Amino acid sequence: MKTLASWFLIVAFLLSSCNLAPSQNHDLLLISTTSTQDSGLLDVLLPAFTEKTGYNVQLVAVGSGQALKIGEQGNADVILLHSPEAEKEFVASGFGIDRRLVMHNDFVIVGPPSDPAGIRGGSPVEAFRKIHAAGATFVSRGDDSGTHVKELALWANAGLTPPAESWYLETGQGQGATLSIASEKSGYALTDRGTFLAYKTNVDLESLVEGDPFLLNVYHVITVNPEKHPAVNLDGARAFADFITSPEGQTIIAEFGVDEFGEPFFFPDADKTDADLGLE
Repeated sequence: MKTLASWFLIVAFLLSSCNLAPSQNHDLLLISTTSTQDSGLLDVLLPAFTEKTGYNVQLVAVGSGQALKIGEQGNADVILLHSPEAEKEFVASGFGIDRRLVMHNDFVIVGPPSDPAGIRGGSPVEAFRKIHAAGATFVSRGDDSGTHVKELALWANAGLTPPAESWYLETGQGQGATLSIASEKSGYALTDRGTFLAYKTNVDLESLVEGDPFLLNVYHVITVNPEKHPAVNLDGARAFADFITSPEGQTIIAEFGVDEFGEPFFFPDADKTDADLGLE
């Protein structure tokens, strides 16, 4: 139902904008991941962007895989996501341009305080092997998002495949909803740190495995290629990319979460390269 609602939002946005000449179009369609929405970051970034530039942003939050499919179809102006390999393919195939590094945080493996599989403090690979051996409840997004892609890579690194067993649950939903279900089921889950911090007081979960280099979670912004889709609001997309990689946007990112949680949800990276973060 959530996916269908997202598509209705996109169609409504396109219909409302179709009669505007490019120079008059102050509406921008941003497709972003559920983690940037559920963490609350976009609730701060987007109003600041609108105040600075005058662009009105219509946000649709989906998993990274679906975000790229929407971009391929030309139903977006700009995309903010965290699935580096898929992003590179998207750009190499000509669907996206001007891919820029924005920020990073990390993934953590969370679970019930009782930790029935005994994964606390171990490595991610060890954690997945113990969860599998114990048949402990694991809640997966199962939606081709950046988080789901990372989860599948962890299963592969552990020499395992996600089991077709009752303890392995796929929600097909965003990060916040998946955390809520994991809490209800006393299960484990992989999540980005930002969303976990935002939901921490509302779920009975703890961060049990963190800090491994493999759990790095990097976000880029990509403009949909107007040569493939002429209706793309190129000026607006560039304005958004410029803003979130500007000193003002990067400061918002660096400070978000610090006052309330004592630590940032994300770390700004516009002054770095993928190589600096070990992505090349």
